[in-house]
Amino acid sequence: MHDFSYWQQRAAKQNFADKAWIDGRWVAAQSGASFNSINPATNKLLAQITACGDVEVDLAVRAARRSFNQGPWVRMAPAERKKVLMRLADLLLAHREELALLESLNMGKPVMDAYNIDVPGAANVFAWYGEAVDKIYDQVAPTARSALATVTREALGVVAAVVPWNFPLDMAAWKLAPALAAGNSVVLKPAEQSPATALKLAELAQEAGIPDGVFNVVPGLGEGAGRALGLHPDVDCLVFTGSTQVGKYFMQYSAQSNLKQVWLECGGKSPSLVFEDCQDLDLAAEKAAFGIFFNQGEVCSANSRLYVQRSIQDEFMELLIAKASQWMPGDP
Repeated sequence: MHDFSYWQQRAAKQNFADKAWIDGRWVAAQSGASFNSINPATNKLLAQITACGDVEVDLAVRAARRSFNQGPWVRMAPAERKKVLMRLADLLLAHREELALLESLNMGKPVMDAYNIDVPGAANVFAWYGEAVDKIYDQVAPTARSALATVTREALGVVAAVVPWNFPLDMAAWKLAPALAAGNSVVLKPAEQSPATALKLAELAQEAGIPDGVFNVVPGLGEGAGRALGLHPDVDCLVFTGSTQVGKYFMQYSAQSNLKQVWLECGGKSPSLVFEDCQDLDLAAEKAAFGIFFNQGEVCSANSRLYVQRSIQDEFMELLIAKASQWMPGDP
């Protein structure tokens, strides 16, 4: 287990990519626009990142469309596509320390959470969908003897993925792995607060064998890169995790453009319920504190509502306050 000084030393030497990844190469915004990527724990500037706009998003979508139409990925034998995704999963684990450090420095996540949860979680997602690639079967529908009906599963085409800052690498994996497994080409827009691991993921994807143009990363602001993706007429599907307000924008962008499919995962208000017949109030208090304070409370499904039966309210609140006091801010 690495100690605090080890991570400090690694952090001092860490480099940050600062450009978009389009068609297998680093690309700067033609406008020269950029935004500051900071360490939220210290406000230290980590890098000035290319801020993609309409021009760069169009370049990325055109690269994704060309790669899809020419077919080096979608026409690849399923067993070969599986190998590439499995190789990418292995590369994530091989770069586990760097990815964990990037995640911690860029969005404030405790580095050991990133190391033990986020990075292996993302690797497992790519491995799971990689294993599924050659197990997605077409079907013959039940019909009368005089008819034949078949169901053929085909890739959609160009998928845009817009992901949030609370689990940058994991959310990217959740969107990318199934889209790539099915043979689609993807344009990923990471949150402007946390582009570091998405840009590193692009390098690793190329190393794993994903053809140029199949996976592109366009960092930028929501009103720039996000809006451009939502309105782009050659995006076939857009997947998003984030606020309900921005989810509504993407529904509007779809209506204003090509009626692209829009798949939303917006925020919730998850409850914890504790009743007087609870057999272990101390454990319940521990889990209630974990449910709201894990990842600094920055979780879509954080247990932000707590219902406690009145007869045990005072006892439970005393336990909860004690548990909450153990969750103290510190250097991530």
